[in-house]
Amino acid sequence: MLERALLDRSAEGEAASVMVGTALNDDDAEFVEHWCVQIGTRAAPGSPLLGLAGLCLGHAARRFGRLSDEALALAEALAARAEADPTDVDGRALDGYDDVRSFLHRW
Repeated sequence: MLERALLDRSAEGEAASVMVGTALNDDDAEFVEHWCVQIGTRAAPGSPLLGLAGLCLGHAARRFGRLSDEALALAEALAARAEADPTDVDGRALDGYDDVRSFLHRW
């Protein structure tokens, strides 16, 4: 479903539900992070999945206590894009980045 949403924007609504469910419930940290990064780097500008990817990275940071350097950089980049243009990336990316900073204590 997540891969399909990257190819067909009509699948974004269902993919959003899958993504949040995965971030909140899947115990495989690498799998969760992989899909957050895939969505966050490949979704079209303006897609609601971009802000959601940032939010889900925040969920992953809270749940697992770690993120890869790539995921950290993506969370920061999505938040910066959301600040610069909320029509590109919605504000959920800012909330996710706040969680990353809070739960990883690296900032």
